[in-house]
Amino acid sequence: MEQLSLFPENTPKKPKKAKLGRYERIQRELATHKRDAHQIFIDINSPTTPEKNYNFVDLFCGAGGMTQGFLQAGFNPIASVEINPIASATHQKNFPQCHHFTGDIHNFLPQEWLGQINSPPVHLVVGGPPCQGFSVAGKRDPNDPRNRLFEEFVRVVAEIKPWYFVMENVPGILTMKKGNVKQAIFEAFAAIGYTNVSVAILESAAYGVPQIRPRAIFIANRLGLQNPYPKPQLRPDQYQSIESAIADLPAYETIPSINHEWTRHSPEYMERIAQVPPGGSLYKTYLDAFKRQYPGKPSMTVKENHGGTHIHPYLNRVISAREMARLQTFPDSFIFEGTMKKAMWQIGNAVPPRLAECIGFALIPYLNRIVKGEANPINPVQVDTNIQLAFY
Repeated sequence: MEQLSLFPENTPKKPKKAKLGRYERIQRELATHKRDAHQIFIDINSPTTPEKNYNFVDLFCGAGGMTQGFLQAGFNPIASVEINPIASATHQKNFPQCHHFTGDIHNFLPQEWLGQINSPPVHLVVGGPPCQGFSVAGKRDPNDPRNRLFEEFVRVVAEIKPWYFVMENVPGILTMKKGNVKQAIFEAFAAIGYTNVSVAILESAAYGVPQIRPRAIFIANRLGLQNPYPKPQLRPDQYQSIESAIADLPAYETIPSINHEWTRHSPEYMERIAQVPPGGSLYKTYLDAFKRQYPGKPSMTVKENHGGTHIHPYLNRVISAREMARLQTFPDSFIFEGTMKKAMWQIGNAVPPRLAECIGFALIPYLNRIVKGEANPINPVQVDTNIQLAFY
């Protein structure tokens, strides 16, 4: 189809200024005067080789953004949990070696499940409890039952007893109920022996993800050690542009085999899209949907909105599922199950694999120290002998 005029002469509109920073105040506070003694930022430009196969379990894994990232960092995914059958099918398709549980996490019995694969040691538990109740993109309901699913995360961590855990969520969780939700999370983990929880807001774009996507990352261990985070690799003026990720994909030719599909538009609808400037929305009442991406900048946070993702920076259509996946840093070999809209939903809910990979790179030196017996606690926690023996 022929490319339509981006800005018709009779409807000139001034482009909005791109906003590259979100949650900057909280991020700055956490990195300075509110930074805890256990948190440390690691240079990951020359990643350390794992001393052994570090096994991990991914809870609320969705399609597998965290799994893909930690796998890329050299970790071994041994088990995962996801309630949505389509996301579960995607995870099983892309990680056939992982022992996958499809169902409600309340029904997940980790020791029994791991027993089916000869109870391998679990060095790390990762996951992101559903964040819909916290997200600033919609109404934040403190009583949303999904907000309490982190308690199931805590339960599984308590039963598995990994060396470290990594829990991901939206930054809004840190200010929920004036910080009381964050404090409740800290206290819940302290009650099971993880007394040194750290939290930081990591901007995905600072690690090479061509998208503005800040995430709150909780890390803790039960050995009294430091909690490593990856140092940012890029300054804001070095962030990868949206074009760097999607420019080579066909403009109006779909490729269903790699999920390069998008919501089809009528010529009239495309004419309307043509009038939307960068940063502007197609609708006056749904300003966070159908927004045109800024050319030359990282993508806005990608998400699925009833088939209406963000508008392509140059073309008069919404971006495709594969373009969304590229902006999340999923490889083209990672195929999403279900309809196009379900694929977009899975991609929009995922953790960027590159961000998870960088977190994994930061953890490896500390896991290596534990294996070598070189890890010295900075604030030892009281754990019983049986738990200590379970480490190895």
